[in-house]
Amino acid sequence: MLYFEFLFLLVALYLGSRFGGIGLGVVSGIGLLIEVFIFRMPPTAPPIQVMLIILAVVTCASILEAAGGLKFMLQIAERILRSNPKRVTLLGPLVTYVMTFMLGTGHAVYSIMPIIGDVALKNKIRPERPMAAASVASQLAITSSPISAAVVYYLGQIVALPGFEHVTLLSIISVTVPATLAGTIALSLYSLRRGKELEDDPEYQRRLQDPVWRERILNTTSTSLNEALPASAKHAVYLFLLALATIVLVAMVPEIRTIGENKPISMSLIIQMMMLGFGGIILLVTKTNVQTVPNGVVFKSGMVAAIAIFGIAWMSDTYFQYAMPSFKAGITEMVKSYPWTFAFALFTVSVVINSQAATARMLLPVGIAMGLPAPLLVGLMPATYGYFFIPNYPSDIATVNFDVTGTTKIGKYYFNHSFMVPGLIGVVVACCVGYVLAEFII
Repeated sequence: MLYFEFLFLLVALYLGSRFGGIGLGVVSGIGLLIEVFIFRMPPTAPPIQVMLIILAVVTCASILEAAGGLKFMLQIAERILRSNPKRVTLLGPLVTYVMTFMLGTGHAVYSIMPIIGDVALKNKIRPERPMAAASVASQLAITSSPISAAVVYYLGQIVALPGFEHVTLLSIISVTVPATLAGTIALSLYSLRRGKELEDDPEYQRRLQDPVWRERILNTTSTSLNEALPASAKHAVYLFLLALATIVLVAMVPEIRTIGENKPISMSLIIQMMMLGFGGIILLVTKTNVQTVPNGVVFKSGMVAAIAIFGIAWMSDTYFQYAMPSFKAGITEMVKSYPWTFAFALFTVSVVINSQAATARMLLPVGIAMGLPAPLLVGLMPATYGYFFIPNYPSDIATVNFDVTGTTKIGKYYFNHSFMVPGLIGVVVACCVGYVLAEFII
């Protein structure tokens, strides 16, 4: 019966993935109802802390966007790319990596991707090379960001383990930053020579023969440099950076967050408070029109992600808490003999549910319940990014559409798409480096 119920869980996740976004969350809600009232599983608590972290971070980042801070960051990134156009395949992924690291979300990639494609095209570089790599890097970097829900959730779970009370936010990102950065560099180096040269690509040549496509290709100009921004945009970015620095400082010095004789306030609450507070400071200092905040890309994407995680994590957690006593012995033996199999589990679940935070919320308690070592769990965190495998994630689809040359594509056989090999290289390298570093740091 447990295997049948697990199959039902996978079917529910698959059906939700066909809709994506909010659909993934509400279809999971249907699955939760069936689990509780038909399969008679006791419901667990909804993933409130993860959702609140996402809401707080997205709120602050959305105010930053409304204040013009995101465009200011975009202009800096564009200047870097246009001053080193021949190195766009290496710099493009690093730019999207840094943006995600700072914002805690990879959805800011939509604004920079047309610029990466434009720089590549004007320098006769196959756009697939930097664009596909940049899309993957923007998502791989989520597990390196100190304000991402996945990282903060890992921290809360790891410090609760006996013997690992010393682990801090800085400990986690000391593993994940070098690991995911190594993965980003590796996939960028691979991308330098991938595919045919632009002039030899048959799809590009075909489009040049089409008058409509030829007009788009020859006259495309994507830039943010000609837009004048108010001084408040720069101030918003500086305040957001101050928020990040403050969070890291508080994480490093537990005494700051210790009130009276009680235990230090959890970093989950600290991040929620800091993001809400600094969001308010940015709003007041920049005099941003609060009515424009919900209209930005970051706000809409973040709210959708929160609802998706609400349903996915609650349904999945209900099943695994119910099934764990039966599964624990067999799975534990397998993972202890072959530690990489837990990375495979993380990766597989992420392919289906399109969220690192939801994957962590779903499987990290399973790994802890099986007694897996904390360094192993932290080192394999990059494996929570597997949703490039099926090319239906918004940033990947947008990247395909932004490439007017047609070199960035979803292949004839669906899985032979532009993001597959860079994604696999990035995740495998990040997990290998992370596993080694975690043994010394965690």
